[in-house]
Amino acid sequence: MSWFIEALKKYAVFSGRARRKEYWNFALFVGIIYVVLLVIALASKQSALLGLAGLFYLGVLIPSLAVAVRRLHDTGRSGWWILIGLVPLAGAIVLLVFTVSDSTPGPNQYGPNPKEVAQGYAAV
Repeated sequence: MSWFIEALKKYAVFSGRARRKEYWNFALFVGIIYVVLLVIALASKQSALLGLAGLFYLGVLIPSLAVAVRRLHDTGRSGWWILIGLVPLAGAIVLLVFTVSDSTPGPNQYGPNPKEVAQGYAAV
């Protein structure tokens, strides 16, 4: 849950790097919350609750893009690679491969490796 909150704190931060842990925990919690809201809305047949699910989706759109761009930066790729997701099927597969890839070791052009910084042995 702390990784979800951490990603929300960096609401519109498109610079820097995000660990796999941060990205996938954020995606997991967003997915769970969205599915729960949809199930409640569909079970109760209340359009207002369906609207709440839509508002939640819109509310996490920018943080989702930001954490995805930071995740791409962590693998040494430009954030513009997120646009490949617009290509049907192949784009989603390529983005999945990029997001599950390990971090670029050491600092890269987007900043220090957050895994090394968290473990306390980042080169200064």
